[in-house]
Amino acid sequence: MEQITLGNVSVTRVWEYYGSVEMTPDTFFPESSKEVWENGADWLVPHFLDSETNIVNSAIQTWLLRSEGKTILVDTGVGNHKDRPYAPVWNRLETDFLANLARAGVRPEDVDIVINTHLHIDHVGWNTYLDERQWVPTFPNATYLMSKDDFDFWNPENGHRPLLGRGNQNVFEDSVAPVHRAGLTRLWENSHRIDANLRLDAAPGHTPGSSVLTLASGTDRAVFVGDMLHNPVQILEPDTNSCFCENPAEARATRRKVLGWAADNNALVIPAHLGGHGGTEVVREGSTFAVKGWAPFTPYTEQG
Repeated sequence: MEQITLGNVSVTRVWEYYGSVEMTPDTFFPESSKEVWENGADWLVPHFLDSETNIVNSAIQTWLLRSEGKTILVDTGVGNHKDRPYAPVWNRLETDFLANLARAGVRPEDVDIVINTHLHIDHVGWNTYLDERQWVPTFPNATYLMSKDDFDFWNPENGHRPLLGRGNQNVFEDSVAPVHRAGLTRLWENSHRIDANLRLDAAPGHTPGSSVLTLASGTDRAVFVGDMLHNPVQILEPDTNSCFCENPAEARATRRKVLGWAADNNALVIPAHLGGHGGTEVVREGSTFAVKGWAPFTPYTEQG
């Protein structure tokens, strides 16, 4: 199953990549305890951790939403042909993402809204594609929703020095600026209501303009959290940041706030990079949280 329905909204998972990110747990999540990985090995392996190599597994995927007649994409992955000299895993990637999107019934011109939860390398790549020697918008009829805080932070003209260093090199120039020049971006601040079912809210920490998308339709609730968490160990140890969080204190506060809301509202938590079933329900467990159950999407490794 790659599509579920929540209230009046359908949610489809569209794959770009699944596998190694060439990082061990202590590198990717330097604040995590060794015990959480050892004690959770029976459910972390194989979807979230390769036991033979001790390398973290991760998914690059786009969430396709259909709501009130609109076709909406949440994050656009890495993209093809992108020059990423300081991120070799993603350098000049070649995937069948657009074909996978077509299999979900969507052509690029059908997309009405693109949501970039933040402007990291693996969330904006398919914003554009290479047309001869020019980067042009992949989704020509879409409005691209980007946080103004992230747009300003990652704009090289503003001279910020991100924690990611050169890891995001070329990303603004080839995946953000072209759609802005084309007049397709809407830069929002604080909160943005998309329709009766969907709302974007600022969720800073991972980046200054990181955001979460809340779905509330009928009795169903879900929250698409981008990189607020990359791995289920951050549910068990919510103060654990990834090594890519720009503001660690803000990232921890945001994670606790959003996980608390999800637990109290029986909401499905859907991160950008969770392999396996793609999302989870959480419950409070003392001062932390626990996995209550998994989303019904088919794990990639079970799709053959």
